[in-house]
Amino acid sequence: MIEFRDVTLTYPEAAKPTLTGVNLEIEEGELCLVAGRTGVGKSTLLGCINGLVPHFTGGHLRGAVLVDGRSTADHPPRELAEVVGVVGQDPLAGFVTDTVEEELAYAMEQLAVPSDVMRKRVEETLDLLGIAELRSRSLRSLSGGQQQRVAIGSVLTAHPRILVLDEPTSALDPTAAEEVLGAIMRLVHDLGVTVVIAEHRLERVLQYADRVLYLPGDGSVISGTPTEVMEFSEVAPPVVQLGRLAGWSPLPLSVRDARRRASELREALEGHPAPAPSTPNGTSSDAALHAEGVLVTYGDVVAVRKVDLDLFAGSIVAMMGRNGSGKSSLMWALQGSGKRDSGTIRVFSGQGVAEDPAKLSSREARQRVGLVPQTPGDLLYLSTVAAECTQADVDAGAEAGECDRLLERLVPGIDREIHPRDLSEGQRLALVLAIQLTASPAVILLDEPTRGLDYGAKTNLAKILGELAASGRAVMVSTHDVEFVATCADRVVVMAQGEVVANGPTAEVVVASPAFAPQVAKILYPSEWLNVAQVAHALEPTR
Repeated sequence: MIEFRDVTLTYPEAAKPTLTGVNLEIEEGELCLVAGRTGVGKSTLLGCINGLVPHFTGGHLRGAVLVDGRSTADHPPRELAEVVGVVGQDPLAGFVTDTVEEELAYAMEQLAVPSDVMRKRVEETLDLLGIAELRSRSLRSLSGGQQQRVAIGSVLTAHPRILVLDEPTSALDPTAAEEVLGAIMRLVHDLGVTVVIAEHRLERVLQYADRVLYLPGDGSVISGTPTEVMEFSEVAPPVVQLGRLAGWSPLPLSVRDARRRASELREALEGHPAPAPSTPNGTSSDAALHAEGVLVTYGDVVAVRKVDLDLFAGSIVAMMGRNGSGKSSLMWALQGSGKRDSGTIRVFSGQGVAEDPAKLSSREARQRVGLVPQTPGDLLYLSTVAAECTQADVDAGAEAGECDRLLERLVPGIDREIHPRDLSEGQRLALVLAIQLTASPAVILLDEPTRGLDYGAKTNLAKILGELAASGRAVMVSTHDVEFVATCADRVVVMAQGEVVANGPTAEVVVASPAFAPQVAKILYPSEWLNVAQVAHALEPTR
């Protein structure tokens, strides 16, 4: 169905090829998972499948890419649209209409699908992805996760034979991700659709994959079964990392496989209590940020419903919940630049002075509360990465090179002369995060900061956030990434329909939830182990 014949791709002015001598075949009805570190060329590989690379992106492609027998060199993307459906990393960038229902119908209109068939497919897709209640909503009014599902639906309605997905679950909560992946699996098994997925959250997809295409970073692509590739892959989900630690062979790919083999590991961990994170306790007067009765509405929709919240210095709080539960609206209200209908928010300075961030100038507010939004590219406006870093140092009054050093710790090796818009989603997010951290705000808010980041980059991010908390800052992360929460969070706040429904220590909240529990917690239940590092530390004296 898809064939790469000795493909080498070099972008203009690039020092070396992004892809080098790639030879592979993907059969009809396969689900292929594309894995690799941030920025190694996964999106480029996907773009080659429908001709976006190099017809749209530019660059020089040697060799041949054949899709259903058609060469992408001779057939531009518009001539492959009926065969290949593509969903990019940023769903909002791909929308061309105003409402959900119009977006689902748009691709079919371009392919001249009869109107009665269009109506039927729209209804089927709304039900398939669980978005029927959104049909009349404006696309820009949706949460990031809702936009992601609509983007996938807009491609599915055209019934493509090949589906290419770039980070399809990155903005989805665990339950929504399972629903989307379930829908994708039905397409693979029932309709024989060939699916190629690039995904950093391997724990969600690996167990379903027929084949893994691994990009080690040298331009090559290694093809093999999931078990074969996980034996040597630098990026691996917690279930595989735990299998490596325990010496299991073959390595487990799912929680179910691991639980069947974990009895000896559970016995070895008996007598080693899982570490309990230190969560600051105190009253609102001890908090770095105190919010009381925060209400945010959009027309008749109540996004945040009278929320009370305290963020303490030295603590990392994770905010979780379904897509559309009000997490982003609450974060923007806490930062001061977002909508707030009522309620009070106070940020306490080192001198004990309480200030409302909404009443401060933008520069003063940024020094009190820093926010990394879901769409980080909105904060980038200069022509090179180096210029953005230099300006961040100036704006924050920081030592020259501070932003650059933070960026290198998050994602090493980014070309400083490249335009920020040419970065991958994960690299762009890392740049904005470095810019915000340069200001050293007392309170740091991050909205989905792990989108597009590989496991190594997330580990580096967790270390940086831990250092920030240790230096006396309050950190809050809104995320659907349960594995990241298990690595770094002291406390978890769960929102539903604009209200806080749970607020407590990480282990207490996530282990009790089938949806939010990390893989290690599920494997070693009922013990409250959250991540592989905790297990490795406990076993260290006996290994």
